[in-house]
Amino acid sequence: MKQAIFKNLPSLILENDFIKTEFIPSYGCKMVSLLDKKTGREFLYQTLDKTLKIPPYAAAFDGYDSSGYDEVFPSIDRCPYPGKENIIIPDHGEIWALPWTITETEENGFTAEVKSPKLPYTFTREVTIKNNKVEFRYTVKNTSETENFKFMWALHALLQCTPKTKILTPPQLNKIMTVEHSTQTLGPWGTIHSYPKTKSVHGKRIDMSATQPPSARNCEKFYFIQKNTEGWCGIKHEDTGDTLIYRYDALQVPYLGVWKTQGGYRGDYNIALEPCTGVYDDLYVGNKIRKISEIRPLQSYSWNLSFVVNEQIPL
Repeated sequence: MKQAIFKNLPSLILENDFIKTEFIPSYGCKMVSLLDKKTGREFLYQTLDKTLKIPPYAAAFDGYDSSGYDEVFPSIDRCPYPGKENIIIPDHGEIWALPWTITETEENGFTAEVKSPKLPYTFTREVTIKNNKVEFRYTVKNTSETENFKFMWALHALLQCTPKTKILTPPQLNKIMTVEHSTQTLGPWGTIHSYPKTKSVHGKRIDMSATQPPSARNCEKFYFIQKNTEGWCGIKHEDTGDTLIYRYDALQVPYLGVWKTQGGYRGDYNIALEPCTGVYDDLYVGNKIRKISEIRPLQSYSWNLSFVVNEQIPL
């Protein structure tokens, strides 16, 4: 592990002969780069900003840097915490806008930890690299002695894309539900579509696994109706053959969402595959339909996740 500066902020670099990745501990320990050293491919979306501004707690996500991989926890949308409605979970959760503490380091990895200022949990992430993989080990500890802790975690890694970028998912995932209010394609919140081929609200045939050009100026967010029991998803850049595959624990992380901003959000152009422990963006709503995760007092919840660069596509 090496110390460096990313834009204007102190960072940590992990690299080997295959990949190079970089993190900013003071900024939610976000991963800001994932580079394939063999091909020069940067997988994570980058903004043109020359400097980064660290957000305060409870900042609005859209007022700050929108690039790289932010940890979203314990909700995606701003909402009341279930059972304690006086506690409001901020936009995109708490931990993306908090400084993390580096608790352990090693040559090819480190462990980082963050504690909520309002809720009873400690969130720990171990990161290591091995060959063409970035491996993450997550543990959430419920520090309450009396109450269950409820949460929703989502992988929020914004990926670079082109009109030649294809979303890869297991074949059995064939139904989606839209949750994006500004969609120009899929209809109102809760509309069900077949996947990957469907029809837009205007009757046009579309492939939801494909990426439109930024001139489309739209945004889409949808969830697969079925649980992803195979525990993988990914993207392929069909013009170059580069792939990025996520592999993770299907039992602990059963749901999968997709975010596509094709020029429609601040003019950004990126996509995100979002394995998650609950739906549909809002912890308060997810709790009502019993599609969130829960930890008993003084117990922990753990899961593994790997980013695999340019492996053979598992189809």
